Amino acid sequence: MADQQLGVLKALDVAKTQLYHFTAIVIAGMGFFTDAYDLFCVSLVTKLLGRLYYFNPASEKPGSLPPHVAAAVNGVALCGTLAGQLFFGWLGEQLGRKKVYGITLIMMIVAQLLPDYPLSATIMSEYANKKTRGAFIAAVFAMQGVGILAGGFVALAVSSIFDKKFPSPTYAQDRILSTPPQADYIWRIIVMFGALPAALTYYWRMKMPETARYTALVAKNIKKATQDMSKVLQVDLEVEERAEDPKLNYGLFSKEFLRRHGLHLLGTTSTWFLLDIAFYSQNLFQKDIFSAIGWIPKAATMNAIHEVFKIAKAQTLIALCSTVPGYWFTVAFIDIIGRFAIQLMGFFFMTVFMFAIAFPYNHWILPDNRIGFVVMYSLTFFFANFGPNATTFIVPAEIFPARLRSTCHGISAATGKAGAIVGAFGFLYAAQPQDKTKTDAGYPPGIGVKNSLIMLGVINFVGMLFTFLVPEPKGKSLEELSGEAEVDK
Repeated sequence: MADQQLGVLKALDVAKTQLYHFTAIVIAGMGFFTDAYDLFCVSLVTKLLGRLYYFNPASEKPGSLPPHVAAAVNGVALCGTLAGQLFFGWLGEQLGRKKVYGITLIMMIVAQLLPDYPLSATIMSEYANKKTRGAFIAAVFAMQGVGILAGGFVALAVSSIFDKKFPSPTYAQDRILSTPPQADYIWRIIVMFGALPAALTYYWRMKMPETARYTALVAKNIKKATQDMSKVLQVDLEVEERAEDPKLNYGLFSKEFLRRHGLHLLGTTSTWFLLDIAFYSQNLFQKDIFSAIGWIPKAATMNAIHEVFKIAKAQTLIALCSTVPGYWFTVAFIDIIGRFAIQLMGFFFMTVFMFAIAFPYNHWILPDNRIGFVVMYSLTFFFANFGPNATTFIVPAEIFPARLRSTCHGISAATGKAGAIVGAFGFLYAAQPQDKTKTDAGYPPGIGVKNSLIMLGVINFVGMLFTFLVPEPKGKSLEELSGEAEVDK
């Protein structure tokens, strides 16, 4: 066997960085912008919904969502995303990346439930050149950081405006007026802003051609792929016909796939699953952790609108100082030190810092030590993004064959969302105090924040071990990685 890559695909691999690369980054990244925006805002929305609709005038505490309602609010988007990644990942193989991504953009505008990881990653990997492919895919993923900041800034702006226009007393001063009816507008306005970027992106995506790798390797139309890329790259490319090797036409459930990529798929699914348990637990319940250590005042000392402002301010600060820089460190270094090293390093330091705040937890919650806790907690976010949160998204878009790439990425991403569901629901209950008199209304006693953080540290360590199943794609073409360049001599 010998490596013989199609000329049009070689041209893509060696193409200089051009405007269409950056256009593809923005277009493919809109799903992540919306996903991160919603993830950031869900904790703010649940706070408001609890105070607005589950207020008990006889209680000494502001209203909070009952467990089953909180689980539904936190879980519906994750469950919708899991199903969407499996279905639309598969559909991307049947109808093409362009058409299916257009469908998902429309659905995002309407429902905001289906940010499509498989198609975003696949589109960028198939458009990118070989030398900087990792950075381009990482830049798509870094749109999450933009979404997080957008969610923070919108929440800060809206809550600030309403707090000044409709001031209200604290819960302790007046239990009824501490949550003014105007607070109902805040969560609606915050949610509404999340759909705008997808609407603006749809027109741009429909103007770009289908990826050459789908057209040539899946749709089997090499002539069309060559014509499309000649326009995109602004060069003259010759049409090259090549006989297909039937040995490479194996399916997802075949022995050949299992032999070639079985361990790879196990590696991408397991690491994404474990990463998302820890990552979504940390993200969704930042407010609870910060309240537990006293960094955010107790809800009863603030009116509802001011509480939104305080939580948004704390979360935005974490994003600016650790989360967002982590994304761009990955963009800068992934094609230099490689995916494997970044993922292994990320899981390692997430484990170290999680244990460093968990075991001496009683030390960190003392008033004089809270800043140290926040710094250590922020570093776990930094190494999540300069680590497995980025690489688990990137690698599945590189190592599988074109006809199965979107499907395998969808399986990996859906497994990750299963981990997110475990993290969201599990931490919701596990982090409750062991003393049943101190739990939130409707919740049974849990194992406490300290033991929950120890569990997350163990999960990060196991993720580090499963990283050894994932190959290093740095510097190789997609066809070389997947074996699609192999033809008989």
